Amino acid sequence: MNYEIYVTYRAGIFDPAGATARRGLEQIGFDGIHDLSIGKYIRLNTDATREQVTEMCEKLLANPVIEDYRIVETED
Repeated sequence: MNYEIYVTYRAGIFDPAGATARRGLEQIGFDGIHDLSIGKYIRLNTDATREQVTEMCEKLLANPVIEDYRIVETED
C-alpha cells in the first residue's frame, strides 16, 4: 500500500519557515498573502496497515505536540 502523509504545524504554533517565505514573497512584490505555511510531505510504500502508519506518525514522522498530520491511502 502507498500512503501520502502531510504534516503541518498545529493552529497557533509559529511556523518560522512559513513566516520567512511570506516576508520574502512580499519583499519581491507579491502582495496580498494573508497566510503561508510550510510543512512536510512524506510518501511511504509499505505492507503496514493504516493503524501502523498512524503509529509511525505518532512516534517519529510527526511531533504530535506541535504538528498535525493527515494520512491518505493511494494506489500508485
